Amino acid sequence: MINEQVINYIESITRKRSPLLEEMKQYAEEHHVPIMELVGIEALLGILSIQQPARILEIGTAIGYSAIRMAESLPGTEITTIERDEERYGAAQAFLSRSEHSSRIHTLFGDALELQEEVEKYGPYDAIFIDAAKGQYQKFFDLYSAMLSGNGVVYSDNVLFKGLVAEEEIEQKRIRNMVKKLQKYNAWLMSHEDYETAILPVGDGIAISKKRGDRK
Repeated sequence: MINEQVINYIESITRKRSPLLEEMKQYAEEHHVPIMELVGIEALLGILSIQQPARILEIGTAIGYSAIRMAESLPGTEITTIERDEERYGAAQAFLSRSEHSSRIHTLFGDALELQEEVEKYGPYDAIFIDAAKGQYQKFFDLYSAMLSGNGVVYSDNVLFKGLVAEEEIEQKRIRNMVKKLQKYNAWLMSHEDYETAILPVGDGIAISKKRGDRK
């Protein structure tokens, strides 16, 4: 993981966000809503700007912060985003209503494991961004990777979980169980026959899984 001094340096030279995004960041801090760390989301946006996906599926809207940032950075991109927490979904709707990019962001309320028919209407997707319940990552990947376009990419956030995936002993049972699930998911990704995966140690860790393409 990048040390704190380097993170602070990168943050100091990163372009300032809009007043709406700054307000959302403050809201997230006050209401303990996890949003992507600045260095992590800047890295993700940089990669997406190279890929230029026409359609993105985001699993885990939270308050809409990353959806707005993606829409802001990718003017031609349509984003479908799913959130199952009613309070966060309501907050996302309120913030999105104030964004000039809201017409390109389609929000769905409910459990991502139960909305595949609705999600499929907006596909196929060139990119899928998984940033929801960590214990369900593999299920999300299995369910929605089938909706990827031919050159599709799956981005999974939080895969290093503050570096805890590298720890051998973790005392707290709930954290230990979560780490085990992420370790299993990471190993599964890295050995997947149909995807090439790289894990970037930025933010809280981002896994990038690219379709290998047809094999002869």
